Amino acid sequence: MTTPTKLSSRREVLMTAAAIFTARRAFGAKAAQPATPVNFKVPAHACDCHTHMFGDPAKFPFAATRSYSTEPALPDEMLALHRALHVERVVIVTPSVYGTDNSATLYGIEVRGKTARGVAVIDDRTTEGELDKMGRAGIRGIRVNVATAGPTDPAVARKRLESAIERMKRRNWHVQVYTNIAAIPAMKEIVAASSVPVVFDHFGGAQAAAGLSQPGFPELLELVRSGKAYVKISGAYRASTRGPAHEDATPLAKALIAANPDRILWGTDWPHPDSNARPGRLPTDVAAFLPIDDGLLLNQLPVWAPDAATREKILVRNPARLYAF
Repeated sequence: MTTPTKLSSRREVLMTAAAIFTARRAFGAKAAQPATPVNFKVPAHACDCHTHMFGDPAKFPFAATRSYSTEPALPDEMLALHRALHVERVVIVTPSVYGTDNSATLYGIEVRGKTARGVAVIDDRTTEGELDKMGRAGIRGIRVNVATAGPTDPAVARKRLESAIERMKRRNWHVQVYTNIAAIPAMKEIVAASSVPVVFDHFGGAQAAAGLSQPGFPELLELVRSGKAYVKISGAYRASTRGPAHEDATPLAKALIAANPDRILWGTDWPHPDSNARPGRLPTDVAAFLPIDDGLLLNQLPVWAPDAATREKILVRNPARLYAF
C-alpha cells in the first residue's frame, strides 16, 4: 500500500513537472514528437531502451565540464511520445551534460513510476550507499561514455570498462558503453570475460556509410553472436547520413539481429540532443533538439525484423530480462 508520505511526494513531483511544462511552453520550446503514425502492431509491454531526461536547469544544473547544452525535455513530453508510439516502458539514461549527477534521471523515473528504469553515470567518488539508493529507485546499470565525455583512446576505454565491470559484480547490474566502433576490438576480450552484461548503445558507434566490414563491426557481431554483449539499435540517425527514415542503417541493424536476436534492444534516443561539435558554438550555448520523427524510425523495425516474434524479443523480452521489469 502506498503511504501518505510517498503519495504526497509523488503528487508534488507531478505538480512540479506540470509547472515546469507550463513555464517551458511560454518560451515556445518543445522536444520532437512523432509525425508519422506507427504502421505495425507494437507488442504489449514494449520498451524504449534509450531516452534522456533534461530538467529545468535551475533545478538540474549542467556540469561545468559538459561539451554541449540543451533545452529542457520533460516527463509529460516523454509520456506523449510513448503514447504515440504505443510503447509502455522506458529506460532513462543519464546524459553526459550532467556528469555524474543522476538527479534528472531519477526525477524522470519517479514521475514515470513502475514502467521506468534507469542507467546512471558514476565515478570513484560514488559510494556503495549511493548505488544502493539508486538501485531502489530503479537504476539497473551504469554508463561508460568514451564518445562524448573524456578521452577516446581505446586503451583508456579498456581501463574504464574493466573498472566498471569490477564494480558491478556484486549487484549484477549491466555496464552500458557509448563508444566509437573502432575502440571495440580493444574491449573485446574484457567484454567476452565479463561476469555482468555489457551493452553497446547506438549500433556500437558503427556508421552506415562504412559498411559491415568497418573496423570494429565484425568484433561487435562476434560478441553479440556469442551472447556476450547486447547492442541497442537506437538513435539510427547517429549511424546514418540519409534522413528522414535513415534506411541506410538497415544493413547494420539486420546484421546485428541476425547475429543474435536475444541480445538486441531498441531505443529512440529521445529527445535527440545535438551533442556534436559545431563551428562557433560554445558548450554553454543552448542547442535545439534535432527534429527526428520517432514514428518513422520505429516503422523501420519491421524492415529490420520482419518476424513478429523477433520484434517481441527486441521490444519486450530482452528489456524485461536486462532491466528487471
